[in-house]
Amino acid sequence: MTTDIETLPHEVPADEEPRYLRRQKPVEIRRRKFGKRSWPAYRRVLAIGAGVLASGWLIYVVASFFLSSPRVRLSDTAQIELAGNRYIAREAALAPFAADLNSSVFRIPIDTREKQLEGLPWVDRAIVSRIWPNRIRVELVERIPIAYLRSGSDLSLVDSHGVILDRPLDSNFQFPVVSGMSESVSQPEREQRMALYSNLIREMDQTRPGASDHLSEVDLSDSDDIRATIAGLSQMGIAGVDDQGPVVVHFGSQDFSSKFRVFVDNIGQWRAAAGRVESVDLRFTKQVVVNPESHLAAVNARRR
Repeated sequence: MTTDIETLPHEVPADEEPRYLRRQKPVEIRRRKFGKRSWPAYRRVLAIGAGVLASGWLIYVVASFFLSSPRVRLSDTAQIELAGNRYIAREAALAPFAADLNSSVFRIPIDTREKQLEGLPWVDRAIVSRIWPNRIRVELVERIPIAYLRSGSDLSLVDSHGVILDRPLDSNFQFPVVSGMSESVSQPEREQRMALYSNLIREMDQTRPGASDHLSEVDLSDSDDIRATIAGLSQMGIAGVDDQGPVVVHFGSQDFSSKFRVFVDNIGQWRAAAGRVESVDLRFTKQVVVNPESHLAAVNARRR
């Protein structure tokens, strides 16, 4: 068989040889040898690990001491210091801590105990703190009553927020009596009515200093008509007015100072026109109704 030389494939030049046919230079892999230069890094790692372990152990020891050591244990209520209680009994104030006896003072839930104390009627605010190593301090801010509250035949106390308080046996308060309000009335409503009472007291004293001392009773049953019983007019220093008994005054719900001024300036004239004045209604604009319950007379009076 004859083969033409020209038909034979030419050899591929060396420069055009495919890359996959070239011999690759083997990659040299260096192995890191364990030597003196590696020791500082390992020592640092060991030191950090030892520090972490020591810190954890120290935290464990300290926590165990504060949570279970007899030295920080609340063993008796004598270890509780109580301050600020004048009318609330010590037994009542320390009752929430009964569950904490024989426990570490650091296990006592301070916030919970403060809320429990503030739930007591006479307590307005409570601050509970820990005293090293095993004592508790309780500071109370008691509520301030501003009036007696008549509910049926019972007589208790009430503060400016409408919170009803038991009357202490050794108390000697000099307050007017408020009525027309009981525990069946919601606390926000009681607070609103006591705000009206406080405004009446303040504005009467601004008009005539010491005038509120002559209030014997304030009826708060109707928040739109505060009815105050004023006694001892002759002692109030009103010119030409003698004492003919108490007078019930309907003040409405606002502008107490100007209404009380009208009462003081005109009570003598009303008595001269209507005789005995038992009640006065000051709720109407530019009109005063004298003895409205018996419809005896109606006297117009210009507000000053």
